[in-house]
Amino acid sequence: MIKSSIIQKASELGFSLCGFARCTPLEELRPFYDTFVTEKRFASMQYLERYAAQRLDPGRLLPGAQTVISLALNYYPPEQIPTEDNFIISRYAYGQDYHVLIRERMEQLVSHMRMLAGDLHARAFVDSGPVLEKAWAQRCGIGWQGKNTLLINRSAGSFLFLGIILTDLEMEPDLSETDHCGDCDKCIHACPAGALDTAYQLDIPRCIAYRTIENKTGASDDLPSNTAGRIYGCDLCQDACPWNRFAAAHKTPAFLPSARLSEMRKSDWTALTETEFNVLFEGSPVKRLGYARFMQNIRNNAD
Repeated sequence: MIKSSIIQKASELGFSLCGFARCTPLEELRPFYDTFVTEKRFASMQYLERYAAQRLDPGRLLPGAQTVISLALNYYPPEQIPTEDNFIISRYAYGQDYHVLIRERMEQLVSHMRMLAGDLHARAFVDSGPVLEKAWAQRCGIGWQGKNTLLINRSAGSFLFLGIILTDLEMEPDLSETDHCGDCDKCIHACPAGALDTAYQLDIPRCIAYRTIENKTGASDDLPSNTAGRIYGCDLCQDACPWNRFAAAHKTPAFLPSARLSEMRKSDWTALTETEFNVLFEGSPVKRLGYARFMQNIRNNAD
């Protein structure tokens, strides 16, 4: 009864998917992750090495944790910003910062859990701690980590924000999801940078999303500076995924682009001032990138 009430409350809060798994170490991922760290495949994201032990064992993050709850929130937009005569921003950054919205909703869900079960311990994560969100989402049965390394759901596609709740409340786990990519390799061929040449593994330094957002060291000499018109993030592998033909438009007003963002074209972007940048991206994840770095992305694509 508690589990079904949590699922119902998650749906009322706008979450598209909700699944449960027992909180045990992800031992099956240890060989891959050890190699990932040893070979320093994390590029400049050193936190992936620093908290490796916690990523593989969430019990280190919440002692006594019994259950992992995985939540997904759809962000596929009802309309896309026109791409003609334009630079491209990833759909996840069209609107307000999802970290804030999802965290608020997860806190409401945890409050509901306490109302149902009394005193309990819980920690919520949304890209905010050393948690392997996609691995846990698969264990919780809400999707599988595809060849593009993103979480894919058969009914909802892959345009999903993920959140994780650890709790010492014990609940019946769901069945883990299996892989449904089959022989499809459309995402691999869709990446112009070759970041997915090895299926199920992301060559991080080549990834356009990494290069336009996370990379703090500058372009590598062996990589092209152009990023296929993308100035913040990249959706090319998702656009190519056949499972996204099932993606339905989200119903979260905060994720919609402003009128001004929808109207922006190349000439507007190249002439963007720092003041305009700050107004345009107030409350957006793009603002954290900073004006100087954002304009460098535009210059890299202006040729």
